[in-house]
Amino acid sequence: MARRRQIYEGKAKILYEGPEPGTIIQYFKDDATAFNAQKKGTISGKGVLNNRISEHIFTLLGQIGVPTHFIRRLNMREQLVRQVEIVPIEVVVRNVAAGSLSKKLGIEEGTQLPRTLIEYCYKDDALGDPLISEEHIACFGWATQEEMHDIADMAIRINDFMCGLFAGIGIRLVDFKLEFGRLYDGDYSRVILADEISPDGCRLWDMATNEKLDKDRFRRDLGGEVEAYQEVARRLGLLPEGLDTTVLDLDTHRKKREKD
Repeated sequence: MARRRQIYEGKAKILYEGPEPGTIIQYFKDDATAFNAQKKGTISGKGVLNNRISEHIFTLLGQIGVPTHFIRRLNMREQLVRQVEIVPIEVVVRNVAAGSLSKKLGIEEGTQLPRTLIEYCYKDDALGDPLISEEHIACFGWATQEEMHDIADMAIRINDFMCGLFAGIGIRLVDFKLEFGRLYDGDYSRVILADEISPDGCRLWDMATNEKLDKDRFRRDLGGEVEAYQEVARRLGLLPEGLDTTVLDLDTHRKKREKD
């Protein structure tokens, strides 16, 4: 079957024309980037795992009434989604100090924040996705006040749900990023959750060991990226259970694999 027309290629995904008007095929790549694409590499099988994890989380969010662009998974690497106009704002939800927050404000990584913090960044790789305020958003018309209320409400609701979801499988949801898009119906539009939710855009720490189970393993040259993503998928029930697939200590697991 001929490949459909490519619309866009990003750092982690390729978007193709969908089979019906108003739909897009989202293809998950194995490419890994960090520090606004200054560091590049490949995590073998990452696209397959992220496709499954994102499908699972988006499906659960849909069941609790959060509107999303997700329609269905097509195969191991592709899913069918609704075509939206992406709001040029990256929404970062933080529960625990880590990453840029720790660096900028001198807060020790791992410090529980007194309340959930929502940050906004302007989506522009060339500018390094700079931190912005709601005043910037209003001033430059990147989103309306009503859209920002909806985005903040959804972000808090998604965070509440995902904190519980991951806590139930022994994972601490440190922080994560979200993207939203406008779904049009004639002249009317509403904001819905878009993009993906996966270890690429979440900081996920094992509750017992603080082992990092996310893209920080790539960012910080810790190794074991594939095992970490697999472990998240396994705990979510997306990979077969079994002692040989359980990864609690990534260093030990890697050494075992090397011997085998």
